[in-house]
Amino acid sequence: MRRTHLQLDDGDAGAYVLMPGDPGRCALIAERLDGARHVATHREFTTYTGSLDGVAVSVTSTGIGGPSAAIAVEELHSLGANTVLRVGTCGSMREDIVEGDAVIALAAARDDGASRHYLAEGMPAAAHLDVVLALREAALALHARHSVGVVVSTDSFYAQRDPETMPIGDELVHRWQAWQRSGCVAAEMETATLLSVATVRGMRAGSVLAVIDRIAPVLTPMPPPDRLPLQATIDVAVDAMRRLIAADTFQRLAATTGS
Repeated sequence: MRRTHLQLDDGDAGAYVLMPGDPGRCALIAERLDGARHVATHREFTTYTGSLDGVAVSVTSTGIGGPSAAIAVEELHSLGANTVLRVGTCGSMREDIVEGDAVIALAAARDDGASRHYLAEGMPAAAHLDVVLALREAALALHARHSVGVVVSTDSFYAQRDPETMPIGDELVHRWQAWQRSGCVAAEMETATLLSVATVRGMRAGSVLAVIDRIAPVLTPMPPPDRLPLQATIDVAVDAMRRLIAADTFQRLAATTGS
């Protein structure tokens, strides 16, 4: 049965999925796969499927924000996906995390709306340990500048960048300062939802984000779309997926041989 939003049929997607937000980045990531082919594009969702080390891997975009990310993860789960990795962008909330760095999310503060439909109040949106460790190992092996920490996911792009212009500006500024003082390292829009849906559906999930600007303490301008510093983060994501595939393959072989 064809899935309503992704427009994918059974067999169209791999068990492992790399998930950028922007559908325009799918082809860029799919170049790292073997034999990647475009499978479908519908609304904000574009999917390519190829392989890494002989195992089927897909690239599926989520669009912007939690609701569309939730739809993508739900439909991928129904297609048999068990490991999803967001490959996104973020704004740094620390002076020592700069443009071009990769941020590996341990968890996401849930300042979004979609995750509230999945997890109880107070339940964190946490990344799967296997995915966090694979990302960390990949970043170290590639000598990629990176940080590991909690990110904050919010629903309003412009409330992140221009909170003072909003009717509740004082409240928004106070909240941003609280997130920063609480130790959040970066801000973005999809990680909390992706991790929450994956947790409920029994999937492994993680998120690695390219820093493209700074939200706090000083707002910096975003570079144009064709000059975003994405390559290091994509390298880390693809290498991490290879590591997850290799570990899973080893475990299956060990279980088969009883060793």
